[in-house]
Amino acid sequence: MIEKVLAIETSCDDTSVAIVDRSGWVHSVVAASQDLEHELYGGIVPEIAARNHSIALIPLIEEAFKKAGMSWKDVQGIAVTNRPGLIGALIVGLVTAKSLAQAKKLPFLGVNHLEGHLLAPFLRDAQYAPPEDFDYPYVGLAISGGHTSLYQIRGLGDYRVLGATKDDAAGECFDKFAKMAGLGFPGGVRIDQMAKTGNPEAFEFPRSMIHDETFDMSFSGLKSAGQRMIEQLGPELVQEQLPDLCASFQEAIVDVLLAKLDRAAKVFKAKRVILTGGVSANSRLRARAQEWADKKGLSLVIPPIRYCTDNAAMIGYAGILRLNAGEVSSLDLGPSPQALATDFR
Repeated sequence: MIEKVLAIETSCDDTSVAIVDRSGWVHSVVAASQDLEHELYGGIVPEIAARNHSIALIPLIEEAFKKAGMSWKDVQGIAVTNRPGLIGALIVGLVTAKSLAQAKKLPFLGVNHLEGHLLAPFLRDAQYAPPEDFDYPYVGLAISGGHTSLYQIRGLGDYRVLGATKDDAAGECFDKFAKMAGLGFPGGVRIDQMAKTGNPEAFEFPRSMIHDETFDMSFSGLKSAGQRMIEQLGPELVQEQLPDLCASFQEAIVDVLLAKLDRAAKVFKAKRVILTGGVSANSRLRARAQEWADKKGLSLVIPPIRYCTDNAAMIGYAGILRLNAGEVSSLDLGPSPQALATDFR
């Protein structure tokens, strides 16, 4: 039985390392952000992301052990994100994990980044633990800059995709609108902050597919509408009305996400639901989702922000569960920009 693993996450721009045990307890999780490096370009530059991972990763591994008060003798396996993500970024984490697994004679496992998000609610530490009755099955909405999908989670490795965005992810939509409005990168956080003093009904934005009977979503029309609104108002009025613009734009995204989550909960008679992924850190989404769950009598779990954004703790938990189920990756495992066909049903 594997008791603890070292976990590595380098799927996009944040470098993260964690030590997690089989109960989901996070002994340490450390990260290096690259926001300042990418801000100049208004988005993530894959080559810069990969280079910075190669610089940050080994020091972070040493820091994770130090923070946990542990050493290599305390871990029995290595988990690493190998899909989906930016190929160059994934390669850094994967090659490092393989090298360490060989040097330390430890089993290692490549983990689907999205599976990590879906299992993140099970993580626990001194400040957070899921509700005692939280277990499978549940409905999950995973929302980030690269993914916006609804799942039915029935057990480890048993994930059914119910619906997804047909075009832009919600996080990408936030980032693009923030760039057009002059808020810079990362956009989602800045829109959230600006919207706190704005009126969400000040501007009318489209809510594509909100009444569609499927669980699919679309945000490209909203992005285009935001661009047209900014062009029509002009720079001066945009700055004057920026809080209202951000609040109205944000509300359109939140309305669509909650409408689809509500539909899934009804159709599958779900008693437990989760929000996960970087966009689930949005304060308006978290507040409205909790109001919705309370009204419907549902158990809603939203991990703390440190486990919503990309982090190695969720990768470690998914990895240790699979390692203890007898799965091990071979040393010829490669990175993939997409999930495998067998990852989801």
